[in-house]
Amino acid sequence: MFTITSSSIYDYPRVITYINIRLSSFWFSLCKNILNHRDISPIFFLINIYSDSMQSALKYLKNTEIDISNVLIMAGDFNIRDSFWDPLYLHHSVHSDLLIDIMDSLSLGLSYPTNSVPTRYADNNQSSNLVIDLMFLRYGLEKLDKHTIHPEWRLLLDHAPLTISIPLKNLHIHNRKRTITKGSVEEKAFIKDLINNISFLTNVESLENAVDSFATTIEKAWEKNSKIVNISKYSKSWWDMNCSRDLENYRSTRSLVD
Repeated sequence: MFTITSSSIYDYPRVITYINIRLSSFWFSLCKNILNHRDISPIFFLINIYSDSMQSALKYLKNTEIDISNVLIMAGDFNIRDSFWDPLYLHHSVHSDLLIDIMDSLSLGLSYPTNSVPTRYADNNQSSNLVIDLMFLRYGLEKLDKHTIHPEWRLLLDHAPLTISIPLKNLHIHNRKRTITKGSVEEKAFIKDLINNISFLTNVESLENAVDSFATTIEKAWEKNSKIVNISKYSKSWWDMNCSRDLENYRSTRSLVD
């Protein structure tokens, strides 16, 4: 996922976020209505950010009125060296004050890694390794504490990945459902089963007795005639038997006419 703010090749996105397919049931999506900047990737309670040497992303955050209160993590390459997070660097940057102020306004505090190692590695012996990739976490969350830097995972990259575990409630996420295609044989059979089960209604007394079991009747007829499908972002409510027939025809002929 990434944010495109213009069609200019000079304004291409510089931040991209990948979501593991096993988390697709959570329906992650970019919140561009909240933050719309090529260097910021806001996805619900997670924000991935890149701030260049001009601190463009930080200036955008400073000058933008942000109405969000559920951010848990903000992480990325901030391009700021400071003794506050790098014990081998003995100086203070004015940009770090801006960074801390912005994070504080979002109720986020600096996370300290479990291992104190650089996050950006030089490609020559003349330059120093740096700590410029940072993570900020929501204040007051005891189970969300400290991240880890993984220099062994960077391979040919100059930046080391940062990881943190986010505890989730033990809830079952439904990613499958039953469905009956409109106009299908199964739909006709479903309706027929319902009619057969209520055709005996002849008076008020029988109606009152039937109401108690009507829901069960519908459920049984639905389970008998419906099929289970996976719920995904590609699911389309308008897809019917005609669409399936036309798609199958095209796959057979490979003709644009079909």
